[in-house]
Amino acid sequence: MLTGSQVRRKFLDFFVQKGHREVHSSSLVPHNDPTLLFTNAGMNQFKDVFLGLEKRDYNRATTSQKCVRAGGKHNDLENVGFTNRHHTFFEMLGNFSFGDYFKKDAIAYAWELITSPEWFGIPKDKLYVTIFNGEGGIPRDAEASDLWMAQGVDKSKIFEFGLKDNFWQMGDTGPCGPCSEIHYDMGPAASDQGHTDCAFGCDCGRYVEIWNLVFMQFDRDASGKLNPLPKPSIDTGMGLERVTAVLQGKISNYDTDLFVPLINRAVGLILEQNPRGFRTPDRKFAAASWRVIADHSRAAMFLVADGVLPSNEGRGYVLRKIVRRAIRHGRLEGASQPFLFQMVYAVADVMRAAYPELEESKPRVADVIRSEEIRFAHTLDLGLKRLEDTIQDLFSASMQQHKFAASSSPEAINRNMFLVFLHNRGEELSYPGDQAFKLYDTFGLPLDFIQDAVRDAGLSFDQAGFDRAMVEQRERARASWKGAAKQTANPAYQQLPKSTFEGYLQTRSEDCEVLAIIKNGQGVQELRPGEEGEVILDHTPFYAEAGGQVGDRGVFYSDELNAVIAEVKGCYYPVQGVRAHQVVVKGESKSPPSAKKAEGWGTLKVGDKVDAVVDTGIRESTMRNHTATHLLQAGLREVLGTHVKQAGSLAAPNHLRFDFSHFTAVEDEELQDIEDLINKEVLRNRRVEVIENVPIDVAINEYHAMALFGEKYGDRVRVIKIGDFSTELCGGTHTGATGEIGLIKILKEGGVSSGVRRVEAVTGEGSLQHFRKDHELENVVSRFVVPSFRQTRAKDGAPSPEEEPTSPAEALKAELEKKDAEIKRLARELDQARMKSASSSVASAGERVKDVRGIKVLAHRVDNLERAQMRTLVDQLRDKIGSGVVVLGSATNGNVALIVGVTKDLISRIQAGKVIAPVAQKVGGKGGGRPDLAEAGGKDPGALDAALGEAYGVIEALLGSG
Repeated sequence: MLTGSQVRRKFLDFFVQKGHREVHSSSLVPHNDPTLLFTNAGMNQFKDVFLGLEKRDYNRATTSQKCVRAGGKHNDLENVGFTNRHHTFFEMLGNFSFGDYFKKDAIAYAWELITSPEWFGIPKDKLYVTIFNGEGGIPRDAEASDLWMAQGVDKSKIFEFGLKDNFWQMGDTGPCGPCSEIHYDMGPAASDQGHTDCAFGCDCGRYVEIWNLVFMQFDRDASGKLNPLPKPSIDTGMGLERVTAVLQGKISNYDTDLFVPLINRAVGLILEQNPRGFRTPDRKFAAASWRVIADHSRAAMFLVADGVLPSNEGRGYVLRKIVRRAIRHGRLEGASQPFLFQMVYAVADVMRAAYPELEESKPRVADVIRSEEIRFAHTLDLGLKRLEDTIQDLFSASMQQHKFAASSSPEAINRNMFLVFLHNRGEELSYPGDQAFKLYDTFGLPLDFIQDAVRDAGLSFDQAGFDRAMVEQRERARASWKGAAKQTANPAYQQLPKSTFEGYLQTRSEDCEVLAIIKNGQGVQELRPGEEGEVILDHTPFYAEAGGQVGDRGVFYSDELNAVIAEVKGCYYPVQGVRAHQVVVKGESKSPPSAKKAEGWGTLKVGDKVDAVVDTGIRESTMRNHTATHLLQAGLREVLGTHVKQAGSLAAPNHLRFDFSHFTAVEDEELQDIEDLINKEVLRNRRVEVIENVPIDVAINEYHAMALFGEKYGDRVRVIKIGDFSTELCGGTHTGATGEIGLIKILKEGGVSSGVRRVEAVTGEGSLQHFRKDHELENVVSRFVVPSFRQTRAKDGAPSPEEEPTSPAEALKAELEKKDAEIKRLARELDQARMKSASSSVASAGERVKDVRGIKVLAHRVDNLERAQMRTLVDQLRDKIGSGVVVLGSATNGNVALIVGVTKDLISRIQAGKVIAPVAQKVGGKGGGRPDLAEAGGKDPGALDAALGEAYGVIEALLGSG
């Protein structure tokens, strides 16, 4: 029996023998693809190849791609663990042809791999295949049917389905085509519905799709028309977990060796915390919990390793939900302490063969998950309190609505009496489903836990409302990640040869032929003076924007005309290998073109020869910043740890920017250490060694080169090596030695998103300008602050040498701290004076208390108090009157603050939130809160007195309606 790792290896080996390039899995975070939340299929990393935007040095590939489907359009997280084949993380085995072989070979390869005894050896009588039946004006895939029969598949085993099942498309436009699926009969025991004699096509779980072969033969345009692709392609996907279950004779993927070690580890971890046994009496549900923990620990491990961190938005939000769902199921089984972080090591052990890089990531991933476990424990406590508060609010509001007078008995007795009252009236109190969903989604409370608490309180549960909220949340998730479908490459660029790049060795290339001109997305023959467009040359020194480095700027020069004929404002890749120069035609000359024909003067045409000249000043500044980013990454990893990975960069002429993975803000001392470290490398003037044409495995395994974020690499790569300090794969331009950088000055560090930090810096002349500005500021501080500092110290006696500032910055800091302390002291004194004045009014509060239907009500204005002070005053006044309602209003700096307090004995009759809403409306505001305390704001201080005066009427109306 093959292990899961052997199945993966055997699949890849089969296709390598068939001439395919084995390509390592891409990251779970799709780079430069806004249409995807996570990598969810093997073809994702080849999307630009299929679209014609990128060219590779191979036309056949095979991969085992790590995938996550747990958000956006694939949001079926709640099914994971409760079915045999749902997963958040899975591996997609695939083979791909980029305009090479097509249906005939794809079908032959697939059938040989899965049925040959030398490979998977799956019995043929257990297999079924499907083809496209022809639908929506698209013809039936008769070719696929004939090819399957040619492989010996009986016609009775070939089934036909429509667009929904057997036609694939990348998006609303772009490559698409029919597909053919291979299914395996798991036998009657696999039926979820107990079917013993169902036929193929039944969705009871017996017949399992194990491989999907997509035949990309059309390109759908914006009008919906299908045009034949000039080079049809192949994209296939086989789920590793599913085929492993088939080959190991297991009905459930979770019973294979890909999951069993993880389930066993989860059981062991929780038994260590709860030796008395598991909490869940329902063993079927308990089995689901172990599956959830095993599956989610895989997803969490790989997502964090690829740079995703828990957060409240986007990818981080999906990760947070996955982690917290696993934690919830662990708690259901008896976990009382963090445990999921320890699953990281088990996942790394199981997956080590295919993903050795996990070994280095284990400590960092464990730290991230443990932090999330601790955070979630706190969130659960908040959720439990919120659950109890909402139940109490529900009882209070309903009691008031039914004019039910609560007794002085304990709250639980009053609740039971009220429930009996409702029962006698044939009514019941229901907990709203939308509130339950908020507790479930935001606070992570398990649904069954909420249902139990609601039932224990004697309430019914609005399951339909909860389900609606769940559907709405899923729709929001889908909508937020629809993105824009990627388009196929502009035909104007697709057929162009690659531009020869000469910019590593020179900044001027002569006699460059204009191969093509693009204007407004269309090919044209010429650009006239003043017109803008994109020009493709046969060879060029212009670096095209890539790897974070901006494109070169410069000019096109004509020796024949002795003129600059175009300004180059940038350079980029419209498709891989083709450099597009973004130009504005000038039509200016150094001398009159009298010797030339006037006709066509100043026009740039296809076929013209030009000298392409890079602006060396801009290039050199950009090179300094690019080499500095390499030093910066090495310095960050040295000081902060090897968990630091690049998450984006910019090397521009005037500054550099570097984004990296890190949990917390970088301390000032750490930044100084990093700055010191990398500038020592600059001062050592180390040679920047460029090693061309290195095999990728040699670069990674022998040179230990760092790969850059978002870059795609071929079999042979370019390595930039700076002594023993930094080694990276990079196609950018660099200084010859570190000393040419001049000096690196870090300007600032801050957060970009959850778990991603950003450092900005300058080099060379940028550093010089920064130091000049600092020096100007230092002179100002020296003239004004230092003398003031010394005068202050002199008043208190001659300052000791220890007190004397060591620099203007120290003096400024000391002076600011002194002023800050003085401001805080004055603010405290002012607050105390205001509070004393307001508190003095408590003594005479009784004079303003009015009796409203037997309840004491006090409405009082206390200007210039902070909200915290108003809360304190509300408590004092409630204590003063014993039983009643207090309404306070304050006007400060043009804003109004309102607080209503109700004593506990009255909240069944009147709630603070219902009082404050109409009062706040009078001052142009709104608010809310608990039954005993509510707050609001407003924007009309002039209406405050009138609003407070009307508070008595508001309360009387509420009591009257009650």
